[in-house]
Amino acid sequence: MSQALAERTIAMPRLSDAMEEAVILVWLKGAGEAIAKGEPLVEIETDKATMVYEAEVDGVLGELLAAAGESVALGAPIATVMVAGEEPAPARSPSAPQKQRVRATPVARRVAADLGVELAALHGSGPAGRIVRRDVLAAAPASTAPTVTASPVPTPADGERVELSATQRTIARRMVESRREIPDFTVSAEVNVTAALALRRELNEALPEARISVNDLVVRAAAIALREQPALNSSWGGDHVVRHAGVHVGVAVAAGDDALLVPTIFDADRKSLPEIAAATRAAGERARDRASTPEELGGATFTVSNLGMFGVSGFEAVINPPQAAILAVGGSARRPVFAADGSVAAVELMQLSLCSDHRLVYGAAAARFLARLRELLERPLLLTMPPCGGPTPGRADG
Repeated sequence: MSQALAERTIAMPRLSDAMEEAVILVWLKGAGEAIAKGEPLVEIETDKATMVYEAEVDGVLGELLAAAGESVALGAPIATVMVAGEEPAPARSPSAPQKQRVRATPVARRVAADLGVELAALHGSGPAGRIVRRDVLAAAPASTAPTVTASPVPTPADGERVELSATQRTIARRMVESRREIPDFTVSAEVNVTAALALRRELNEALPEARISVNDLVVRAAAIALREQPALNSSWGGDHVVRHAGVHVGVAVAAGDDALLVPTIFDADRKSLPEIAAATRAAGERARDRASTPEELGGATFTVSNLGMFGVSGFEAVINPPQAAILAVGGSARRPVFAADGSVAAVELMQLSLCSDHRLVYGAAAARFLARLRELLERPLLLTMPPCGGPTPGRADG
């Protein structure tokens, strides 16, 4: 006697903390194919990375409910799978026939619910006959259809419509959230990095495999300062402040033209300068290859954003909530300055701008943090001291 087969739904999984939707890139298995638990099933582009989702059960892949290239909301069905060894659903009586599954995108389902449109009565114009948003709008009664203010629609001669990726939509949403909800303020300072640049050259000559960058020096200095001043290593919790025990520095990385990813250097205060350089280089390469894991792109307690390599002298960065602050790093430039004895000397100056959440950080605390950064970068031998190996003084558990 053959085992009964039961149908299960495969839902869009949560693959990152901030994920609200993701894009199906390619199905690695087709409808009707046998699948095994742990076997690669589908490639999914989240707001942060491209990942392979593995089958969670043994069975036979049923209907593919989301086509390649389609954006699907978190938790929405993407496929069905037939699983053996489970009790089948009880058969319905002839007077109550089972309702056939309606194939529609999550957006179409939401619009249909808002407008009171019955999906079962529609014919889909999307991939494989799926019902999409335009099908619902076309079927909506005139009295319930949303009104749209007329505006010029670009013709092909004027330009092209460029759809946002899941990553771009997430970045846009979080930046709007940051600007709308966070009462931020910025303090800036010019730092004499002449000695720091000289030390970097010496270290790279002595340890060519280390390949220490200017940003590595800044991350190391920020990690030390964060360990000493826990107010900047905090997060906003709505009605409370979280003081983090670990100093985890996020490093902004441009991953192509359509993404800005922030891999995390965990326990940066406990890493030496060469260790920070190695971790940052590896994390940056994975981010640019869109191979980062959700764990690598989460958990940061502070962010460093550096545009100096693009010739930017200074800028203000947008806080990544719920973090307390973000440091914007500009490029260095050789300028004349007056020495204490009145003589003029040429030095390398770099602008640092600290943007802070005023709910967690007050002006004096931000100024002290920036002053400590200046001290560490202008006396760069401090950055080569052994990192803290025990409990970090002055920090409270978060």
